[in-house]
Amino acid sequence: MKKIDRYIIKNFLTTFFFAIFLFTVISVVIDIGEKTDDFVKSGWSAYKIFKDYYLSFIPHIIALLFPLFVFIAVIFFTSKMAGRSEIIAILASGTSFKRFLRPYLFTGIALCLLLGVAASFIVPPAEIKRTYFEDVYVHGNSSYDKLVKHAPMLYFKTDSFTYNGIHNFDAVNKSGGPFFMMRLKNHELVYNLRSASIRWDTAHGAHWNLQSVVERTFNKGVETVKYYPEKKVYFKFDPTDLKDDQYAEVKLTTPKLWQKIKLEELRGGEDVNSYKIEFYHRFATPISVLILTMIGAVIAGRKVRGGSGAHLAIGFVLAAVFILMDRFSTIFSTKANFPPLIAAWLPNIVFAIVAIYLYRKAPK
Repeated sequence: MKKIDRYIIKNFLTTFFFAIFLFTVISVVIDIGEKTDDFVKSGWSAYKIFKDYYLSFIPHIIALLFPLFVFIAVIFFTSKMAGRSEIIAILASGTSFKRFLRPYLFTGIALCLLLGVAASFIVPPAEIKRTYFEDVYVHGNSSYDKLVKHAPMLYFKTDSFTYNGIHNFDAVNKSGGPFFMMRLKNHELVYNLRSASIRWDTAHGAHWNLQSVVERTFNKGVETVKYYPEKKVYFKFDPTDLKDDQYAEVKLTTPKLWQKIKLEELRGGEDVNSYKIEFYHRFATPISVLILTMIGAVIAGRKVRGGSGAHLAIGFVLAAVFILMDRFSTIFSTKANFPPLIAAWLPNIVFAIVAIYLYRKAPK
């Protein structure tokens, strides 16, 4: 690593962390102003608000704006270097433009990996506490469990050949009924279970208690019927799997999110695209850090009239286009039939093409 590499990396990281720290402080101050009434209504102490809400809110806001602040930081400090004719001196010394971009590439990869790990394993646990406060005290849900679907009838699959249904599921008591389960084999019914009620029980181990159970087994045309006044059953689902939680996907670590996607695909869940777009975003967003780093370095590396102001203006326009493209592709995926994989990666694909074009056109 040469002295110029250390100089660029130091400026890059210093500018980025200062920018993200400053904006995080501003975001917290604005959020406190907006939620003062909610904090009073919650009855939480100042320590509990800080520990259980803001220590979760800060990772959320940093992860949300991480790529854009990398972009702005690169444009800002590179533009300052160009304004002082440092980049001209570097290139005039015989350093190629490709070699000049190397420290940007290495730092971008490091930040890309940092965001990828944080988005997969650090931010999701923090989102649990943040979204709890949002749901209970901001959106007015008196009970967090009221996010559970309370539809007259719930239908879902637990695997590729088992179908279930629950009438009138009560979110608070975690009970409902009647309940039925059917199991198919080679498109034929081989098992049927019906009960008058179903209730989640954790007092003696997590399981379901069924009342007035009738079991029917079909084997080569022979039907076997059994009746149980009460039966303890361990199904492949629990009350959390019945939740209609708008924040469900952001609260799962990446391995658990992938398991949830597979489960929802088996069940034929309507919200499976929401889980998929979140899953693919966790890989696409870190890569966008690297792409925006290279675009910012190429744009700001040229000395122009207007200095940093002109470069920052171009940067904000490109950032706005990136955000709009990302939002539109996400909405088309969750509300229409746009493939989630393409929706998550479309902004990266477009901006990667822009990065290649700008690099080829950049004065070297």
